[in-house]
Amino acid sequence: MARTFNSPGDFAQEVGHHVQKLLGISDKVAALQGRPDYNEFSVRLELQADYYAGLWANHSRKYLQHGDIEEAMRAANAIGDDAIQKKAQGRVVPHAFTHGTSAQRMRWFNKGMEFGTIENGDTFSMPYQNL
Repeated sequence: MARTFNSPGDFAQEVGHHVQKLLGISDKVAALQGRPDYNEFSVRLELQADYYAGLWANHSRKYLQHGDIEEAMRAANAIGDDAIQKKAQGRVVPHAFTHGTSAQRMRWFNKGMEFGTIENGDTFSMPYQNL
């Protein structure tokens, strides 16, 4: 991520995806590949991973170094589909999103930081437009 998206830092790890794998969520979403609405499930998975990363940060504050949260927010901003598409092709194609927008990614990370509980990270039961 550091080289490709100019978002350095050890804080922006795949903590959230690891939790999803342990909970079996990643496998459930992977089983949906091929469906016409798969991209929406992919976005939901990514935003939930951002939430879980924020949740981890909430419970790990005493171990974080100065600037770690800011690094995580810069990473979330840099790896939103809108930012990546705009940089790569000069335009944004929302129906092709697989990770969510930069704003969504930052918002879900912040929600995890704020709430600090796994229960508030359900991105699968709400309407897609509310993500």
